[in-house]
Amino acid sequence: MIGALIGIILVLIIVGIVWWAIMQLLPLLPIGEPFMTIVRVLCIVVLALIIIGYVIIPLLNAAGVHVGGPFH
Repeated sequence: MIGALIGIILVLIIVGIVWWAIMQLLPLLPIGEPFMTIVRVLCIVVLALIIIGYVIIPLLNAAGVHVGGPFH
């Protein structure tokens, strides 16, 4: 369980840094506002899938609920 928690903390730190970098670089793209909103929503969906795959599934596995992951 400790290993799963350490892995989760590392994944959340990496995802947070990537999220921060994307949010800093998005205003530099020369595209209109409707398309910027679409890009922002797609970034949120991708990061949510990463968090589900690398955080929630290992937590469930550590708790005894064995769920097949997306990359297993």
